[in-house]
Amino acid sequence: MSEKRGGAAFGRVRRVAGVTVGTRLKVADNSGAKEVMVIGIPGIKTRLRRLPVATVGDLVTVTVKKGNTELIGQVMQAVVIRQRKPYRRPDGTWIAFEDNACVIITPDGMPKGTEMRGPMAKEAAERWPKIATIASLII
Repeated sequence: MSEKRGGAAFGRVRRVAGVTVGTRLKVADNSGAKEVMVIGIPGIKTRLRRLPVATVGDLVTVTVKKGNTELIGQVMQAVVIRQRKPYRRPDGTWIAFEDNACVIITPDGMPKGTEMRGPMAKEAAERWPKIATIASLII
């Protein structure tokens, strides 16, 4: 497979660092939050002082920075659905979006909102079919 390398990194999938800890994401659903900040990426272990990275389709822990006053400061889980940093698909095409965006989810994996604004990446739709049901456009 073209995403895996030999040598010391054998078996690990290459990740395009589109979202890291501290990145602000636009919320693409109607859950009440407008902007969130990534505070953690569950399941990612890195070298000392290296920031963990996430890409399209990954689960991230976020805190709400802008939106409804009841939601500001709350810690939630979200899925990255768009990233600005270009990444390569297995068929050889490169894709990049105009913003970094996410969808807030409940602990059982259901989207908190009922509709989504803007497109959603195909990689995220394949990993999260429940979120793909509310997507207006999948690219």
